[in-house]
Amino acid sequence: MLQDRIKELKEERNAIILAHNYQIGEVQDIADYKGDSLGLSQKAAKSDADVIVFCGVDFMAESAAILCSDKMVLLPELSAKCPMAAMITAESLRAEKEKYPDAVVVCYVNTTAEVKAESDICCTSSNAIKVVNSLKEDEIIFVPDKNLALYVAAHTDKTIIPWEGYCPSHHFILKGEVLLAKARRPEAEILVHPECRQEVIEIADKAFSTDGMIRYAKRSKAKEFIIGTETGILYRLRRENPDKRFYPASDRAICPSMKVNTLDKIVNALENMEHKITIPEDIRVRAKQALDRMLEVGRGD
Repeated sequence: MLQDRIKELKEERNAIILAHNYQIGEVQDIADYKGDSLGLSQKAAKSDADVIVFCGVDFMAESAAILCSDKMVLLPELSAKCPMAAMITAESLRAEKEKYPDAVVVCYVNTTAEVKAESDICCTSSNAIKVVNSLKEDEIIFVPDKNLALYVAAHTDKTIIPWEGYCPSHHFILKGEVLLAKARRPEAEILVHPECRQEVIEIADKAFSTDGMIRYAKRSKAKEFIIGTETGILYRLRRENPDKRFYPASDRAICPSMKVNTLDKIVNALENMEHKITIPEDIRVRAKQALDRMLEVGRGD
């Protein structure tokens, strides 16, 4: 069985497997740790593993390589690209910074290492508000997610200059779909991701990161939930809360890039030690400074 071969290879390579909450079920099941992108990288940094197999998308594996320079980071499938991360480059960010010389750059972790290196501080969906409010500057260039930028803008007195990027899986969850789901399940709580459109967040009961949703669902007294994020998270929510019911806000909220990692690709990654994520040291050091500044601020939800 592929699962048995993966266990053998993990021991041989002194490896750990990290799986994002949006991965397919069998990948989540074989993982040593499941969670959001930054939380997984932090787990990896604290482990004594020599090899990290990151089952997620490209920027997540890069974040692990930034924080774990003493370890080898492998991405099982090179086509696992984040479309939102591709909506901004270091060059385009430098041009934006020239337009607003007094602004600070807050960079969502869903970005490349090169973009992080051009930023002052990173944030996650759970701590974006906390990060922005921790800054002494009043003018913030927020990249690359305009929906998360607008969500933050509603919770701060600072001037937010949003970049025109978005996550397709979240941006195309529509208010009408959520209202229809609620009409079918009137007792259900609506939990959505801050990457959703503002009109979707406004009709939700709560807006959370993926890990925030998982923690909240466990402690909530509600028995039914409508989940407004990528549908892969439903697998974990249902496994960890068998007495509760979870429904997608939209059946279309699927990220193709999150579904390309499979068990046979994990086997290949460990057998052939590919595909290794390498980041030029000058970029890694600058990107790590932005991540470290964020980690000093701490989590949000």
